[in-house]
Amino acid sequence: MKHRDQLLLIVSIPIVFLTLGIFYFYFNPNTFAYTPKCYFHSFTGLHCPGCGSQRALHEILHGNIWTGFKHNFLILLAILIIGYKFYIYYVNTIKKQAKKNLLQHNAAPWLILVIVLGFWVLRNLPLGAFQILAP
Repeated sequence: MKHRDQLLLIVSIPIVFLTLGIFYFYFNPNTFAYTPKCYFHSFTGLHCPGCGSQRALHEILHGNIWTGFKHNFLILLAILIIGYKFYIYYVNTIKKQAKKNLLQHNAAPWLILVIVLGFWVLRNLPLGAFQILAP
């Protein structure tokens, strides 16, 4: 990756996160009509792995962490992965250390896939114990 491309990435990613953060801080997906709706839920009535993510992000940005996680517990995995990626980037690029990225292991995508698919199935089961997973 060229230095110019790397600099563009370093600048654009925080801008995207900041823009989305500002949007979801000020606009509540429950009441704002122009936030994206889930087509899978609209067609099937079932919840996809991402259902509730916008509401979760809105609640987390307002400091309501538990309420946000109740909308979509999978957002915790996303936060951990994004945080880990930033940590690895910081250590390897800024600190100039050679830290191995565990997400580049062959099993990592498969493990994440199993977690996401398992979450998808469990949140749609009509059993009392799994109702907490539904948004």
